[in-house]
Amino acid sequence: MIEFIAETGSTNADLAARIERGEQLAEGHWLVADRQTAGRGRQGRAWFDGSGNFMGSTWVAASLGDPPLPSLALVAGLALHAASSEWLDPVHIAFLKWPNDLMIGGAKLAGILLERAGGGVVVGIGVNLAVAPAIDARETAALADYGAEPERDHFAHTLAVAFGRELALWRSEGLAPLIARWLAAAHPPGTHLAVGEPGEIPIRGTFAGLDPQGALILDLADGTRQTIHAGEVRLA
Repeated sequence: MIEFIAETGSTNADLAARIERGEQLAEGHWLVADRQTAGRGRQGRAWFDGSGNFMGSTWVAASLGDPPLPSLALVAGLALHAASSEWLDPVHIAFLKWPNDLMIGGAKLAGILLERAGGGVVVGIGVNLAVAPAIDARETAALADYGAEPERDHFAHTLAVAFGRELALWRSEGLAPLIARWLAAAHPPGTHLAVGEPGEIPIRGTFAGLDPQGALILDLADGTRQTIHAGEVRLA
């Protein structure tokens, strides 16, 4: 179910285009590239395509009765956490940061991008396996810095299996168990966070968990609590 290609602009864009053309891709089909020339993250940011890193996308078809589609970011996060943890040494523990990052300490190890396509969602994932890119104003990390460097194809298979398992649980059990598992893999309650797009005055508070729909809850300094449905979230 994993299609490997040497180079493309964006695996997300490729899968979306194929779906929009009416190609019948089975759920669980992954497109993984050795190199992306136009990879991107949130807000259209470029995604570094270092040699040996993982760049891939899969498609989830929306079905009647599914939980809200944005919660697929939590599904992908749990799959990423499980797959990456297999290669980390016992001293270093990766953790999830809402809504779409896998971190080690203050450094970003992997990211997730959801995009609607046809009757479902393309889930794009980038993981620094071998090389941690230099990104302005952001610390990054690679799995190779903290343990054994995964062989890309092996990692792809491990991630695909983990994603399929979490997707099945998402459908069969719903959001509450998913959120509980996500919280167990996230930074602890009380972690200081700042929420706001670049150039905005951020909302600052401490992590108070997720609401029943998977939105972020912040405890603010004035004693109030705010629910965040979207935005750039940073460790503060």
